[in-house]
Amino acid sequence: MASLIKWEPLGDMVSLRDAMDRLFEESFVRMRGWPSPFGVEPLAIDMYETADSVVVKTAIPGVKSEDLEISITGNLLTIKGETKVEEKVEKTNYIRQERRYGSFQRSVQIPGSVVSDKAEAAFENGVLTLTVPKSEEAKPKTIKVKAKKS
Repeated sequence: MASLIKWEPLGDMVSLRDAMDRLFEESFVRMRGWPSPFGVEPLAIDMYETADSVVVKTAIPGVKSEDLEISITGNLLTIKGETKVEEKVEKTNYIRQERRYGSFQRSVQIPGSVVSDKAEAAFENGVLTLTVPKSEEAKPKTIKVKAKKS
C-alpha cells in the first residue's frame, strides 16, 4: 500500500537555507586546529547573570594584567590586549609554531542595563573575571500578593 506525503514547499526552502548556511560556515569559518588568517585567535567568552550582576569570564593565558584594557560603552563590552613575544629565536628551523603574538580585541553585548562605573575585574591564573552590577531597574523585583478579606 502506498502512503501519501503532504508536500510543503516552504519546508524545502528552510532545509535549502540550512544547507546554504552550513556551506558558508564550512567555507568561511575557520576550522578548529587551523591557523587563524588574522593572527591571534578571538577570545572565547563565558557570560552569565546572577540576580545582581552580569559575570564575564575569558581565558587569556600568557598576557599580563597591565597589557589588558577593558571598556564598557552603553551595553558594549570590549576587551583589548596584546600577547608579546617572550624570546626571539635566532634559528629558523622551526618544526611547528602555533602560538600567536600580537594584539587582540573582542566586543560583546551585555544583556540588560548595567552600572559600568562599579564593574570589577580580577585576573588570576590567566582567567579574566569581570563582574558588572545590574542597574536597579534591571534587577528582578518581587511583588508580594496580599489576599483580600471578604
